[in-house]
Amino acid sequence: MAHAQDTTKRGRKYKAPPPTSHVEVTVLRATNGKPVENASVIFHPLVDGRDNGNMELKTNDEGKAVIDLLNLGSSVRLQIIAPGFQTYGEDYKVDKDNLAIEIKLKRPSEQYSIYKKSEGRADPSNPPNPLDKSAGKPKDAAPQAPSPDAAPKDAPPQDASPDAQPDKPADPPQSNSKPPSSAPPH
Repeated sequence: MAHAQDTTKRGRKYKAPPPTSHVEVTVLRATNGKPVENASVIFHPLVDGRDNGNMELKTNDEGKAVIDLLNLGSSVRLQIIAPGFQTYGEDYKVDKDNLAIEIKLKRPSEQYSIYKKSEGRADPSNPPNPLDKSAGKPKDAAPQAPSPDAAPKDAPPQDASPDAQPDKPADPPQSNSKPPSSAPPH
């Protein structure tokens, strides 16, 4: 007798989905430990060290985002973006059935700038001159001593003869070549 529903020879072979992990990310403020609401939690699954798309969630009022789609044994790059906080990013290995990750977001630190005064505030009325060589030197630094082979500023040039007078211009050097001809040009 033949059965109409004989599954041994017909149909697709059933393949069970890979086991997944329950990942819970908690986003807190670093200053007081309070939850950060509505922060973007982005999961970038990594395949052979390369990004394979992304999944974005938002944190709830308790600062939590939960996902059950990450394959057990996979790697994921976790990125968290929230307004008013530094962006967070780190790679994690999903190696447990239940993975709880707690992230403490910091406020942005002050950016470094070459245009700031020593007090830490920029002076818009006096921008630095990039051609000024002394701009990078401290104002209270000792002046550099001249090198021993450098001539003093008031000394005459070294190639001047001792009998030359500074008020009189020196004669041009004589050459042994023929004097120029007085013939008109052609």
